[in-house]
Amino acid sequence: MGGFSIFSRNSKPIFAKVSTMDADLEKIVIEKTWTGRHLFEAVCRIIGLRETWYFGLQFNNKKNIPCWLQNDKTICGQDVQKDASDGSFHFLFLVKFYPEDVEPEIILDVTRHLFFLQIREAILSMNLYCSPEASVLLASFAVQAMHGDCSDDVGPIDLDKHLPKSVIDQYDMSADMWRDRIKRWWSRNAGQSREEAELEYLRVAQDLEMYGILYYPICNNKETDLHLGISAQGLGIYKGVNRITPRPFFSWSEIKNIQFKSKKFHMKTVDKSTISFRSREPSIDSSILDLCIGTHNLYLRRRQPDTLEVQQMRSQAKEDKQRRSMEQAKIAAERKERQQMEKECKELKQQVELMTMELMKAQENVRKAEEANDQLAEKARHSEHETLMLYKQKSEVEAECNRLSMNNMKSEEALLRMERKAREAEILAKQMSMSLADVSLDANRKLTQYSSQNALIIDPVYTPHPQQMMSRSLNMPSSTFSSPIPSNPPPHHQNPNQNANPAPGSSKNPQNPQNPHPNSQNQPPHQNPPYYGSGLIVPPPDPSISQIFEQQAIRLELEKSRNEYEKRARIFKEHLEELRGDIDGLKRDENVQNGNVQHREHDAIHAQNVAHGFDKFTTMRMVSGLKLWEEVI
Repeated sequence: MGGFSIFSRNSKPIFAKVSTMDADLEKIVIEKTWTGRHLFEAVCRIIGLRETWYFGLQFNNKKNIPCWLQNDKTICGQDVQKDASDGSFHFLFLVKFYPEDVEPEIILDVTRHLFFLQIREAILSMNLYCSPEASVLLASFAVQAMHGDCSDDVGPIDLDKHLPKSVIDQYDMSADMWRDRIKRWWSRNAGQSREEAELEYLRVAQDLEMYGILYYPICNNKETDLHLGISAQGLGIYKGVNRITPRPFFSWSEIKNIQFKSKKFHMKTVDKSTISFRSREPSIDSSILDLCIGTHNLYLRRRQPDTLEVQQMRSQAKEDKQRRSMEQAKIAAERKERQQMEKECKELKQQVELMTMELMKAQENVRKAEEANDQLAEKARHSEHETLMLYKQKSEVEAECNRLSMNNMKSEEALLRMERKAREAEILAKQMSMSLADVSLDANRKLTQYSSQNALIIDPVYTPHPQQMMSRSLNMPSSTFSSPIPSNPPPHHQNPNQNANPAPGSSKNPQNPQNPHPNSQNQPPHQNPPYYGSGLIVPPPDPSISQIFEQQAIRLELEKSRNEYEKRARIFKEHLEELRGDIDGLKRDENVQNGNVQHREHDAIHAQNVAHGFDKFTTMRMVSGLKLWEEVI
């Protein structure tokens, strides 16, 4: 047994790179004296392989022809080609000898895994023929070994890693169609572990026609191109391109021995016949001989009892298998429980979704109810606002009605006042006409007296009537601007002629307090109608609202009456001025000489009022209007 050597300080180390089907081992330091067995055992120790009799190291010689590394020869003594980049040796760790039956002969998982990877690579590289249906079946086991049970979580299947290109090119099928068929068979492998899936893969693969056969070009004595096929069952001779049907085939039980002599192989059978052939390339003669001897020895070994090492491995493999079975049972129980939980979870999710939908519907109903409530509240607010507006409008209408009623009452009152003023104006006009008549008669009488006498004799005992006295002393009648309604009406109806022209020597005194109303005892008990000083009794005004349309006519009549009154007053003033101018020259100074100072003062005041345009009633209103109103009340 060899191992890693310790070089001297002056020696240059030699490196070997070994590539397995599962990993690459780089920079393994070797010695020049190392044989092939030393490197092989080093690699087996590194990868932890115990079933070493199935494997070997392969390299390409200087003619780029694959050859097996001889275990009993030094590495440097064999035709191993060095890598041009770093000067190291490159080897492939491959299956060299195949078992007849995979399941009972392969014991350890690492051995089975390396077999699985190499067979799959041979199929994908089309070095091992596989029918399309077998390719799909093998692909389903390969996917199961790599990804586990079929699931949607696994992405799309990479066809280049599971199907040979020759199979895909044979059919007019899309990649999805191939994936569907692989997935259909993959779903049937549910529950298989990686070891079981790889074992199933090898079980199917070992039934392929070219499984476990290594082909080498040879020729017979007639220089016919042939191929020697070395397998666990025996040796086969293949003609032409046919690698499936050997012509002929010799089992190991029929072969007695194989010798290499004079650059030829001599195979002796049990029936003592000899078959001779030679290889096309002399550099691979040692590989062919070593492969035939090793395969024959392994064939004989299978028919012998297992060694102690193999028994230990089988016992360990059995324990590992039981342990895996328990783990798988546990995993299956957990898977079943998980599936049950997933089912329950799915049901709960469905219930949650259903409840969520119901909740959403309830929330939608609540939202609609809230919207309806908001709309009703908004309508209620609008109704309340409208009600308030209606109440406000009602109040405004009532206030307007009250205002119109007050205006109507005021209009009626104003109409009544206008009617009363119209009647008063008529009465005033009549009084003015009567006063003008009295003034005219008095003026005529004075003129007659002035004409007949040179001087006016005044009787100091004579006391004229107040009305007559006022009419004679002023230039306008007393009733012209007096109030149309006296505070106290006369006690009885008098003759208008007597009131207008009282006798100068009459003994009747209107200011006698002892007898203010001489005929009061003869009056009836009921109240007399109002008296306005003209001897006419005016009925009270009619307060009917129908007389509103007569207001304009009354105003026109009043305007006309006022114009006529102003015209008459102007004429009257002109007449008075003319009369005053006529009599001023006739005035005597005896008034002053006789000591009548009061009369002269009145004349001055009268002249001043005339100069300012004041009349009797204007002066009264300016001086004592409030007092007079209080006396009236």
